[in-house]
Amino acid sequence: MTSTVPTAGELPADIPDFPMTRAAGCPFDPPPTAMAKQQEAPLAKIRLWDGSTPWMVTRYAEQRALLADPRVSADITRPGYPLQTAVAPGSRSGTGSFILMDDPEHARMRRMVTAPFAIKRVAALRPAIQKIVDDLIDGMLAGPKPVDLVDAFALPVPSLVICELLGVPYSDHDFFQDNSKVVIKRDAEPEERNAAMAALSGYLDDLMGEKLAAPADDLLSGLAGRVKAGELTRQEAAQMGVLLLIAGHETTANMIALGTLALLEHPDQLAILRDTDDPKLVASAVEELLRYLNIVHNGRRRVALEDIDIAGRRIHAGDGLVFATDIANRDPEAFPDPDRLDIRRDARHHVAFGFGVHQCLGQPLARLELQVVYSTLYKRIPGLRLAAGLEQIPFKHDGVVYGVYELPVTW
Repeated sequence: MTSTVPTAGELPADIPDFPMTRAAGCPFDPPPTAMAKQQEAPLAKIRLWDGSTPWMVTRYAEQRALLADPRVSADITRPGYPLQTAVAPGSRSGTGSFILMDDPEHARMRRMVTAPFAIKRVAALRPAIQKIVDDLIDGMLAGPKPVDLVDAFALPVPSLVICELLGVPYSDHDFFQDNSKVVIKRDAEPEERNAAMAALSGYLDDLMGEKLAAPADDLLSGLAGRVKAGELTRQEAAQMGVLLLIAGHETTANMIALGTLALLEHPDQLAILRDTDDPKLVASAVEELLRYLNIVHNGRRRVALEDIDIAGRRIHAGDGLVFATDIANRDPEAFPDPDRLDIRRDARHHVAFGFGVHQCLGQPLARLELQVVYSTLYKRIPGLRLAAGLEQIPFKHDGVVYGVYELPVTW
């Protein structure tokens, strides 16, 4: 028998605040409270920063079902949408990002940037990515020790790649990296976040003007062509550029650093990866690290458009949904012995990139970058080790994207 969502007056007294706190000394594991909620039920009420109480979808099967359900909306402007953070007045309706839209508009805009991220197109970038990785490792080996792996390697690798792909000058990396950090910082003031987004939007708009005047062979020039054809406004093209620039370097940079730290803390797995020449095992290691770490630790956000019955519960139209993909990737029904890092595991069905029509556009590129990094760094620096205790590593508990601010290493 299907039960209904409790009314506000009937809400359970023990609704936990979200996001939840990770256990001290367990930086790779999801918060214990979230894991406990997963054991209790596939849906659980949580309380957000604004006092709203959306559903947290805790289990793998229900997450995939709902993320693929057309009755679930990604439109941030709809009432009930569970916002990540406070927004400045007027900014909620002007997001412009296609990832916060529903089909058909989402599909129309997404198609405009799909081709450069197609698997075959991305595969052709391997030699260029390999050179970037090797050059940065050369720089580290020639420089002083210890070194911050984030600053010297993890952040430059995807930044250089996405700059080349988009047609953004890498010489501007300090500007866009600094502003990106503000945009994805959960506790940044709304006005501060709005200013950072405005700076990035203005920067990409200026670049769009240059591409309109003198197109080149890059993704932004392709968008400029869409503007000339009347398929996009210049503002829409610039906003798409902002999304691709932020997503293209922040997420992968955090996976490089956090994945390296996880491997250093699991030397048996690091040894297997370092000693293999099997590209299939390297690819397997990438998928397992994506599952095990899952840097999107604040959940993907949606809102129900209609009443939906699932897992013995009724989600009402207008109810917010938070998909805690970090705990879905630790669901024992989907991944036996889920808290064990095992790079030989077949983890390709994880939801680190989401699921359904909104799953991550750039996942082929992220996978390739991680494959090149994980198959190269530990071979070329076999003695790589932490230059500080794990308890001294500053983790990004305050960000929308999880990772480390610094990773001091030596060899």
